[in-house]
Amino acid sequence: MRPTLISLTLGSCAAALVAACTPEEMPAASDGRALFMENCAVCHGVDAKGDGPMARAMAKAPPDLTLLSVRNGGTFPSVKVLSTIDGYTKTTLSGPDMPEFGALLEGDLVPLDTGDGVLTPTPRKLVALLEYIESVQAAR
Repeated sequence: MRPTLISLTLGSCAAALVAACTPEEMPAASDGRALFMENCAVCHGVDAKGDGPMARAMAKAPPDLTLLSVRNGGTFPSVKVLSTIDGYTKTTLSGPDMPEFGALLEGDLVPLDTGDGVLTPTPRKLVALLEYIESVQAAR
């Protein structure tokens, strides 16, 4: 009985979050651009092509983030990108790994559907950065 109670409680929280967040309040790509420049451009470059100033000092250059959809059969890999940014997925880069960005996990939450039809409370800054990275994807 306890798992059902937890399930209902989480479902109620998600429903309340969705009801409290209007589409105008959802982060947009423009909100994530400044976060990208502040946290990612030093390695990934201002154009997200993997050619930032720190890239030259790395044993393996950071990936070109504009090709994520192309490399994933035309679909933007939202879950993988989120997992990489928040540190859930550890990279296999030789040399310094991609840092974890704890500050992006702080603050208010917004409902995000990563493609499975489930709205998951996700930090607003993380969603903003995800929206920006998705916006710079190269055309197929």
